[in-house]
Amino acid sequence: MQSTNKLGLSGRTAAAFLTTQITPLIAIVGILLGVFAIIVTPREEEPQINVTFANVFIPFPGASAQEVEQLVAIPAEQVLSEIEGLDHIYSASQPGIATLAIQFKVGEDRTQAVLNLYNKVFSNQDWFPQNLGIGQPIIKTRGIDDVPILTLNLWSENPAINAYELSQVAHSLEAELKRVSGTRNIETIGDIDQAVHVHLDAQKLASHGISIQELSQSLRLSNVSRDAGSFVSNNQEIEVRAGDFLVTKDQVAQLIVGMRQGAPVYLADVAKVSDKPSAPAKYVSHHIVNDGTVSSYPSVTLAVAKKPGVNAVDVSDSIIQAMAQLEGLTIPSDIHYQVTKNYGETADAKANKLITKLIFATASVVLLVLLTMGWREAIIVGTAVAITLMITLFGSWAWGFTINRVSLFALIFSIGILVDDAIVVVENIHRHLHRGASNLLETIPKAVDEVGGPTILATFTVIAALMPMAFVSGLMGPYMSPIPINASTGMLISLIIAFAVTPWLSYQLFKRKVAKQPIGDHTAHDDTNIAIPNWVRKLFTPFLNKRPGWKMRLLMGLSLIVMIGLSISLTVTQSVVLKM
Repeated sequence: MQSTNKLGLSGRTAAAFLTTQITPLIAIVGILLGVFAIIVTPREEEPQINVTFANVFIPFPGASAQEVEQLVAIPAEQVLSEIEGLDHIYSASQPGIATLAIQFKVGEDRTQAVLNLYNKVFSNQDWFPQNLGIGQPIIKTRGIDDVPILTLNLWSENPAINAYELSQVAHSLEAELKRVSGTRNIETIGDIDQAVHVHLDAQKLASHGISIQELSQSLRLSNVSRDAGSFVSNNQEIEVRAGDFLVTKDQVAQLIVGMRQGAPVYLADVAKVSDKPSAPAKYVSHHIVNDGTVSSYPSVTLAVAKKPGVNAVDVSDSIIQAMAQLEGLTIPSDIHYQVTKNYGETADAKANKLITKLIFATASVVLLVLLTMGWREAIIVGTAVAITLMITLFGSWAWGFTINRVSLFALIFSIGILVDDAIVVVENIHRHLHRGASNLLETIPKAVDEVGGPTILATFTVIAALMPMAFVSGLMGPYMSPIPINASTGMLISLIIAFAVTPWLSYQLFKRKVAKQPIGDHTAHDDTNIAIPNWVRKLFTPFLNKRPGWKMRLLMGLSLIVMIGLSISLTVTQSVVLKM
């Protein structure tokens, strides 16, 4: 065997892994890691960007929009702008309330960002003028996982079922679907709640000598429930609550709002009390088109969000299964539901489509190697690419990426370099064998070493061109980061596989062929005697002839220009739609 001292890094690596039993174990472990990553990696349509939002609501009852802006919104903006990691802050002032929208920088830790916001809000409550009735700030945080992955429309053709009945069913479904593993926020859009409406009669109020302020205070004081302590009796502690909440229309109507000539004045004496659904904040309707006729029905929408890091496909499928089981139980038979958005289904479909294209691209390369070099070389290249992709998927999972359109595009984008490393090594081994080499233990490390330097240089050149994309700031940085990271990881793994697994596999597949049919000594052949398939010779020879060949070359050049023009025209005619 040739001394490894005369070989470079790539040759010594190939020699070290050429006959050891560790090499197949490494290949098997790589494939198993890839299978594990495919099973556990969540599938999503888009990369999940870590960006935190929050809304701060500050009530100021009775104040105009101008007063809210000057006394609440502007001071709050000045204080909250000091929060570390803040990107933007906006405020909207309207009568009675100020709303501040807080956006933190992309990549800022969500927990720390929310903690900083709460600390700043509640440690600086003296920023407002005192004794003006400004209420306690309310903070609502938002993130990428608050976006619903599944929406369900509830509707009915029964005219007796209105939006209020649908809302009651939807609220019952909220409790049931909360039990599904992986769900986060579940809300009903377009729901209507029952409310007690009080219509005051100004003449009756005046006749009883009761002002609106007194009436409002009586309502507030009567609609209170609080702990009143406890007492001990017979070695038992009994908790006592004072007061109660007003629930029914009759309770509100029998509320005492004043005294006149020693007799109580009830709310029903000075106002009309009615019990009816309140006005919804949002309206939802379900439309059915039948023979050109559009039928519209009242509807409510259930919007379901998932927990961070959970597979959107699994959560969506579990919710749909739960809805099917609730039919006839929580969902009455005359109420229908329809899935109007299924983020998990679209994410799974797009991931499967990209995986199919990835397999097609790999198979195309393997087929080309099969036609030009042989079945052994095709097996070697296909195995090397499969192991590389599997380990790359594991690395993508370990990095925290999900299976989405961008991360899979990175693998498709880099498939050319991934197969290049294995093809270059196999082709050079193939060349040495056709030149008469018979000692594989010497030939394979030497062949790998000859192409090792250029292969390493080409791999790191592409990585150097891709890596700056990983440091792009703003929203596009995290969104596009799977491309440079996954592609660069795949190229490094491909380089290692080409220098370790590919030589071992070449030795296993070629050793019997060389032992049975020795090609000859090293000096008996040169590169010009390498056998070329007949179809390749027939295809390219006309272009290489001196006299008639220039016409063929000119025709080929013009054909390429026409095909490039036709390809570009596909975007102009919108036969191929370009979009992000």
